[in-house]
Amino acid sequence: MAAAASPAAGGVDGKPRTSPKSVKFLFGGLAGMGATVFVQPLDLVKNRMQLSGEGAKTREYKTSFHALTSILKTEGLGGIYTGLSAGLLRQATYTTTRLGIYTVLFERLTGADGTPPGFLLKALIGMTAGATGAFVGTPAEVALIRMTADGRLPPDQRRGYKNVFNALIRIAQEEGVPTLWRGCIPTMARAVVVNAAQLASYSQSKQFLLDSGYFSDNILCHFCASMISGLVTTAASMPVDIVKTRIQNMRMIDGKPEYKNGLDVLMKVIRYEGFFSLWKGFTPYYARLGPHTVLTFIFLEQMNKAYKRLFLSG
Repeated sequence: MAAAASPAAGGVDGKPRTSPKSVKFLFGGLAGMGATVFVQPLDLVKNRMQLSGEGAKTREYKTSFHALTSILKTEGLGGIYTGLSAGLLRQATYTTTRLGIYTVLFERLTGADGTPPGFLLKALIGMTAGATGAFVGTPAEVALIRMTADGRLPPDQRRGYKNVFNALIRIAQEEGVPTLWRGCIPTMARAVVVNAAQLASYSQSKQFLLDSGYFSDNILCHFCASMISGLVTTAASMPVDIVKTRIQNMRMIDGKPEYKNGLDVLMKVIRYEGFFSLWKGFTPYYARLGPHTVLTFIFLEQMNKAYKRLFLSG
């Protein structure tokens, strides 16, 4: 009887006690930030690769490995963590907003009898949440792109932002507040593409592996399906990502922007750098995707366990 009444066993209504929504959102953001600390160098390399050879110039980096070694040689070990503060703020804004919107929409669209939304509706919720989170996270994204790009420029052309907050204040003061949302359309488009590609390719990959007869529905199958899904997602989203990177990093030349819009970026990249340049930075982008997801879930799991032990146990 005592065990049944124990707070560890459940709440007043007999249901198991869980952490509040606000705590879940907070942990989601913190988990993403923790993972970013480990994958930030890959983000830096990806951004540098996407800007390499811009405007028909000679490519600065031949491969992602060449980019990494060049950065280490010229900017030191600390150089590969340039823009970390912006990467952390991006996760704090994007991930928390995305989780919040997803949870609210999911609960609202769950049937009165507790029936969850169907696959297509869940996909739509995911894409909506991703696009909204991307819009909120765009200022941090702009700061991240500029901070990671700075080291490739001659000293007299560098923006020299000290940290993400210094970057945001200076961008607003020097170029106007709307510049903080420059490239928000391709940023939101990328989030929609990523969410759609991940959902579709993961379920298809998992089904293909199970049908092959070599896999059963276990962690190995999930891991392999995730890696295939990551490959498809990277291939689908990279052209949109390079548009976002170029627009957010562009400068005004004689009072005119380097690019008119996203289509202009695509046409110029194809014309001056070749069609396959749309997938510059593929390796670090793909290499970042898996570890970031895995680390995010590991950190999230540990924080949930700690919260349960400290606040929900008897």
